[in-house]
Amino acid sequence: MAKPEEVVRTPSLSVEAKQQQKKKALKETLTGYAIISPWLIGFILLIAGPMLVSLYLSFTNYDLLSSPNWIGIQNYINVLTNDPRFVQSLKVTMIFVFVSTPLKLIFALFLAMLFNTGRKGTGLFTTIYYIPSIIGGSVAIAVVWKQMFGRSGAVNEFVTSLGFTGVNWIGNPDTALSVLILLVVWQFGSPMIIFLAGLRQIPNELYEAASVDGANAVTKFFKITLPMLTPVIFFNLIMQTIGAFMTFTQSYLITGGGPMDATLFYAVYLYEVAFTYLRMGYASAMAWILLAIIAAITALLFWSSKYWVYYESEGGRSK
Repeated sequence: MAKPEEVVRTPSLSVEAKQQQKKKALKETLTGYAIISPWLIGFILLIAGPMLVSLYLSFTNYDLLSSPNWIGIQNYINVLTNDPRFVQSLKVTMIFVFVSTPLKLIFALFLAMLFNTGRKGTGLFTTIYYIPSIIGGSVAIAVVWKQMFGRSGAVNEFVTSLGFTGVNWIGNPDTALSVLILLVVWQFGSPMIIFLAGLRQIPNELYEAASVDGANAVTKFFKITLPMLTPVIFFNLIMQTIGAFMTFTQSYLITGGGPMDATLFYAVYLYEVAFTYLRMGYASAMAWILLAIIAAITALLFWSSKYWVYYESEGGRSK
């Protein structure tokens, strides 16, 4: 006859031991909150708090000089249906985003591949090409860029030396936006560094196997490099798109949104409405509309990623 299985019992913790464990867990929790408290306080006071206030103000008529007057969704209605400059600023910003972002990423990837060869001195050149990303958004660079592309600037002097007629780059509505796009594309150092890190994570065995099969450089690029780099491309695309929507300094300092609103970026128009005309409620509504636009485009990019982003750990494209 089989003996009944013995039941192994774990001795229960004493009440004192349980209290000690709770105290230890509470101490660890409080320590964690203490460590992140500077960020948490800054987030509440500088980000979450102002966002909630601006959301409230977007439903009011507020000019900084008097108390907010609740008007419901009237600001949103006026922005979307009765503001030609809003439409113009959105159009200019969309053109800027969808032209500058791909160009910046293409140049960044091209140089990252050049610097991935491991040749002597590539570290120095990587640092040099990264510098524009650090200083490119500064006031000083904007002033220099304005002087370079001015009527008597260095660019026109170079064009004239080649026998061509100089162009009023900043004062011409047909060329002013191109000048700003060129400035932003020039700041490709940050995505370049990220691309370079991604390229160095691709196993060299894949290229060796492709060489054995007779693949050339172009085939290796499209069959190995691009698929393996798609997560990095996706990350750079998201970050650079969001950053492009919030571009302000270049337009405000170089062209002031002109000529004829040809470079009126959304952020510049929002600033003008808020601090020139003191229409804070209207500007808050514009800010939340911009947030909705960026969120929609970001969501669209995330949705599309399942069709083209390849994750090696999943053995295929993202799910």
